[in-house]
Amino acid sequence: MRAIFLMILAMALLALSDMFIKLSSQVLSPGYVMFLLSLGGTLCFMLIAKWQGANLLSRDALHPWVLARGALEIIGGLGLVLSIGMIPLSLFAAIMQMAPLVVTLGAAVFLKEPVGPRRWLAILVGIIGMLLVIKPGTDGFEPAALFAVMGVCGLGLRDLITRLSPSHIPSISLATWGFAATIPIGLGLIFVSETPTNVTAITVWHMGGGIIVTALGYYAVTQAMRMAPAAIVSPFRYTRLIFTMSLGVLIFGERPDGLTLLGAAIILSAGLYALYRERKLAMAQDRIKTQPDR
Repeated sequence: MRAIFLMILAMALLALSDMFIKLSSQVLSPGYVMFLLSLGGTLCFMLIAKWQGANLLSRDALHPWVLARGALEIIGGLGLVLSIGMIPLSLFAAIMQMAPLVVTLGAAVFLKEPVGPRRWLAILVGIIGMLLVIKPGTDGFEPAALFAVMGVCGLGLRDLITRLSPSHIPSISLATWGFAATIPIGLGLIFVSETPTNVTAITVWHMGGGIIVTALGYYAVTQAMRMAPAAIVSPFRYTRLIFTMSLGVLIFGERPDGLTLLGAAIILSAGLYALYRERKLAMAQDRIKTQPDR
C-alpha cells in the first residue's frame, strides 16, 4: 500500500512538473527550459546520491548501456520539453500514456522477448488510440504533437534500456547521469534561441517549482518500484493522465475534444491490459519454477 501511495504521489508530482514546464515555456525558449531543468535536476540528484553514498565518479558511467540510456534520455527529454510548450497538456498527457506499450514493443523487437498475440493486439489498439488523439490528416492535427511521440518513444526505450544496465549500479546514479546527459543539449539550444526579455519573479518560481517536483517525482517512482513488484505498482502510473488532464483544464482552460478523450481511453485500456497479461505470464512462470521435479 505504501508503494502504491508513493506511485500515485509521484504521478501527481510529475503532472505538476508538466504544468510548471508549460508555464515556464510561455516566457522561456525550450533551450532555457531544458538547460535549467537538466541542471537543477542533476544537482538535486547529486545531493541525494551523496546522502545515499553512491559513487557518481565510477567508471560505470561509461558502460555502453548507461551511455545508450543517456542518449535516449536526451531524445525523450527534448521531445517532452518541446511538446509541452507547443501543444495542450491534455493532448500531451494522452500521448505519453503509450510509454508502457513502447516498452513492450521494444522488448519484443530489440530484446527478442516473447510477446503473445494478445499483447501484440494491445499494442496495435494503443497505436490506434494514439492516432485518434493526434488526428493526422485532419484539421485538428497539430504537427508539434509528433514531438510528444518522440518523447514517449525516447523515454519508453530508456526504461527498457534500464533493465539491461548492470544491476550493481544504484538507481540514483543512473538518474543523475541521465539528467546530466541532457545539460549540453539544453545549452546548445540556448545559443540558437533568442534571449528572453520579459523574465519575472513568477517565471523563476515556475522554473524552480518544475525542478523540485520533477526530482521528487522521479525519486518517488524509484522508491515505489523498489518497495513492491512492478506488476503491482505500474498500473498506477496511469493516474498521471488524470492529474495532467485536470491541470490542463483547471489552469490553462483546455477543453479536450471527443476524439482526444476516446483515444486516451483506448490507450489507457490497452496499456492496462498489456500490464495485466504480463503479470499473468509472470505468475505462471513462477508457478512452473516452484513446482518440484518429478
